[in-house]
Amino acid sequence: MNLAGSGLLLLEDEPLLRKTFVRHLEKLGLEVTAVASLAEARRALQDLSFDFALLDVNLPDGRSLSLLADKALPQHTVPIVMTAEGGISGAVEAMRLGAADYLVKPFDLEELAPRFARARRARQTRRGDEFRRATEVEEEEQFFFGTALAGVRSQLDKILAADQRLATAGSPLSPVLIEGETGTGKTTLARWLHRRGPRADGPWIEVNCSALPDTLAESELFGHERGAFTDAKEARIGLFEAAEGGTLFLDEIPSLSPAVQVKLLKAIEDRVIRRVGGNRAVPIDVRLLAATNVDLRDAVAAGRFREDLLQRLDLFRVRIPPLRERGPELAALAQVLVDRLCRRYGLEKRSIPAEGVARLAHHRWPGNVRELAHELERSLVFDDDRLTLSGLARAAGGGAGAGATAGGADWFNAAYRFPAEGFSLEQAIDRLVQTAVEQSDGNVSEAARRLGVSRDVVRYRLKPENR
Repeated sequence: MNLAGSGLLLLEDEPLLRKTFVRHLEKLGLEVTAVASLAEARRALQDLSFDFALLDVNLPDGRSLSLLADKALPQHTVPIVMTAEGGISGAVEAMRLGAADYLVKPFDLEELAPRFARARRARQTRRGDEFRRATEVEEEEQFFFGTALAGVRSQLDKILAADQRLATAGSPLSPVLIEGETGTGKTTLARWLHRRGPRADGPWIEVNCSALPDTLAESELFGHERGAFTDAKEARIGLFEAAEGGTLFLDEIPSLSPAVQVKLLKAIEDRVIRRVGGNRAVPIDVRLLAATNVDLRDAVAAGRFREDLLQRLDLFRVRIPPLRERGPELAALAQVLVDRLCRRYGLEKRSIPAEGVARLAHHRWPGNVRELAHELERSLVFDDDRLTLSGLARAAGGGAGAGATAGGADWFNAAYRFPAEGFSLEQAIDRLVQTAVEQSDGNVSEAARRLGVSRDVVRYRLKPENR
């Protein structure tokens, strides 16, 4: 990282050492302001702006840590403290107050450049993370509850209140189960809970269980030891350990195999895990959120989900109703999404005309909010039809033969006649599978459910070499 042109405040009371520092720092291209006391440093900070500050801890008129405690240094200034041997406690206190790094005297002057570069990168990364989190919170703050979701919001507020009580008492946070059809916003709601809970500053780990192959799901979630299986050339922590102190969100949890469900149940109950191929119990402190697009009670009755696991997950349950049940709120929700899209694309704010509102009301929205957002984006950006949602009109006009060609040459068309020279059933199956996946927004489990087959059938058909 190039330090040339950066301003640095040097606070060092030893004259000879101060001159040595100045010569070396100026060779690095830094513009150095050298001072010998705390009072001089405060005056310099009033008049000048610095990218870095190199501060000796103990000074004739006090300790430089007071600059950190008083927040006399601007937020963009990267402070590094220097302390003599035996002053490690002061360095630790400086780090707690916001110092980016510390050096123990005497040290090699060549250490300064990499320390400054590393400290600046860390500050930039942290600032980027802060901006990302703030942006996510702002977007989630716009989650449209409305009157139809007033009960959901009330339930979420009760969960957050319980979370605060448990966190204050030092108790683990209870799991939350979020139910809703595909596209209703389960993931967004899970993030909403995490960002407002006592673990907002902790890790957020999001896992789509349907995307985990059965053979790898256990290793991904719980980790593995070296040699646990053929490709395990080194030990690896799982996502439970990665989420330590934060939240682990398991989307489409019914997709997990019975064996993984057993291990998940023990993790929730005992708050420990065991890596694949290992015997050591690893304590975990993780808040678990789970989501499902099917009724888990039906899955239990069908033998696809463990009843004891459902009981452990079902302490706090939130159900997001499908879009078709939200009635008059549909137009208001659509306008919220349009406003968000206009901000994203830098467009002037637009309203949905009466023609578009009528088409919104007559569509069934099997893909729920996700489908609604896609249709609005297509109308706003690609069709450029002033939000009349003409794409919905074309789909409605297609009837049962939507997607068919005018001449009836597409077998999706009810008027199709099989050719005398023969028909490729394999290609037809592939097309059915691909269409189901597209209509399920890439969700393999949902596509399999719509087709009435297992996920393995869908996965097999999606591989190019099997087409």
